[in-house]
Amino acid sequence: MFRSAPQGLRRLSAVATAAFALTLAAASVASPTSAQSPSTNEIPGVDEIVSSSNIRQLANVPLSGPLATGINSDIAFQGKYAFAGNYNGFAVFDISRPSSPRLVSQVACIGGQGDVSVYGNLLFTSVDSSRNNDSCTSTAQSAAIKESWEGIRIFDISDVRNPRYVKSVETNCGSHTNTLVPSKDHKTVYIYVSSYFPSATLPDCQPPHDLISIIKVPVKKPTDAAVIATPNLFPGDTGNPPGTPSTETSGCHDITAYASKDIAAGACMGDGILLDIKRPESPRVITRVRDTVNFAFWHSATFNNSGTKVVFTDELGGGVGAECNDAVGPVKGADAIYDIVGKGDRRRFEFKSYYKIPRANADTENCVAHNGSLIPVPGRDIMVQAWYQGGISVWDFTNSSRPKEIAYWERGPLSDTQLVLGGSWSAYYYNGHIFSNDIVKGLDVLQVRDWRLFGAEFNRFDVLNAQSQQRY
Repeated sequence: MFRSAPQGLRRLSAVATAAFALTLAAASVASPTSAQSPSTNEIPGVDEIVSSSNIRQLANVPLSGPLATGINSDIAFQGKYAFAGNYNGFAVFDISRPSSPRLVSQVACIGGQGDVSVYGNLLFTSVDSSRNNDSCTSTAQSAAIKESWEGIRIFDISDVRNPRYVKSVETNCGSHTNTLVPSKDHKTVYIYVSSYFPSATLPDCQPPHDLISIIKVPVKKPTDAAVIATPNLFPGDTGNPPGTPSTETSGCHDITAYASKDIAAGACMGDGILLDIKRPESPRVITRVRDTVNFAFWHSATFNNSGTKVVFTDELGGGVGAECNDAVGPVKGADAIYDIVGKGDRRRFEFKSYYKIPRANADTENCVAHNGSLIPVPGRDIMVQAWYQGGISVWDFTNSSRPKEIAYWERGPLSDTQLVLGGSWSAYYYNGHIFSNDIVKGLDVLQVRDWRLFGAEFNRFDVLNAQSQQRY
């Protein structure tokens, strides 16, 4: 076990990034190696770092200025840059040297939760916090006031040192998260906007809100961006049986699009869905699934590399509770692995197993399944995932029925006396390293010490942009 010296909400959501394929040298595929987990009496001290021996921290970059007082959220990547979301705006980092990330610019533009996506010279941020107008100097204003604004902000990032705000698009119920679906000719990008929690008192967020908003953005003329469709994904029954832990579906929390395969997976409060997005302006639900025994809130979705499985996360307690203790147990607030069986319109989800980090956390640590991304190793199904103060877990679900952790890294609780919100909001693999946005600590960069634990040798700096799985 590796130890180092201490280092110094609303609805909580998911991230914008792409998964990338690795170039691997030929090698025999071995069984995954288990990470060595501490026992329950080895919970690290306040701010103490604990990890398995096969992963280490390279860098941590806390934010300053107006973003220092905001909650850090998701990350998007492009080229040598990481775009880190924040409830108060976003930051741009040069990550060409992962051991020494350099802050390039910060954009102060309040409006939680700052979910970010990037496509070419355009950056999109989600605003799910009712404002008095769409400007970056707006102030909070009740959504019960018709003139209030929530939705998507669009920035030109052709000069990453000086991002320029170019357009806003208002959407029903705001934008909790956003997902990019590029057109086949790359002239247009569609933004699938997820939002939820409608109310009869909100003029722009009326129930039942069984829909998403689709924004069409001409890549060369983003000022023409506009909502072009609001498809109803849940006609008919969206309830869950009384007495179950499951939330009633009234919108989606998050959607992941695998554009090259014309499919998307939606995590929609009380339902998980598989979508046909061959016609991106008219997504169509192929199948849906519920878990009324162990799932409370379907939060996010991740495909495996071949698009034959989906990992759904359950954000039990909304990210603000201590859900990784012995009292909650190993299957609630966890991941659920589903195989996609059948073909075409006969495809359906088949439940295989749950996965949750195998370490009990303290009652002072908010911990539950949260944002992660695929590590696309050919022939294997591996992802990295954030668990708030449960830290970061690298785990293998090649055998859908027997998922197994192979590396982990975490900080100890922020306080030993009370529950304090913190920890890893998101964790992503990019260019051979793992990047995480910690709610209060800022950008963390991690390095897996021995990539052979994935069953193959590979050059972690030789990365092909060969996969188009886009998230948030």
